[in-house]
Amino acid sequence: MAAALAAAFAFPAACQTPPLDFEFFRTRVQPVFLLKRPGHARCYVCHSTGTTFRIERLSPGAASWNDEQSRRNFDSVLRLVVPGDPLASRLLTHPLAPEAGGDPFHSGGKHWDSQLDPEWQTLAAWVRGRKP
Repeated sequence: MAAALAAAFAFPAACQTPPLDFEFFRTRVQPVFLLKRPGHARCYVCHSTGTTFRIERLSPGAASWNDEQSRRNFDSVLRLVVPGDPLASRLLTHPLAPEAGGDPFHSGGKHWDSQLDPEWQTLAAWVRGRKP
């Protein structure tokens, strides 16, 4: 009986969590991984080889990922987010300065000093369930 009640109360909360949109990811989030920031490598440089969080290598001569690669990137990034909760999502807290709510260490440096950073805001909008 207790298990049935717990499941009944948990179900509505789960229904309120927005699904993460692949198209928004492909067109708005993924390009953030390729941006050059002063004093930092692009996310792509480290995360396309040798790290636990792995995004696909670009095809030779390509400036972005094809649909198949984007799907694999989407699946990889999903492991780093809590839909609906940007500050519980490693994708957003790991490269965010600790004084802005980020975690203490990211070997690639802190890319964002504030949650108001436009890149951070783009990723947060996606995690909150925004559609294109």
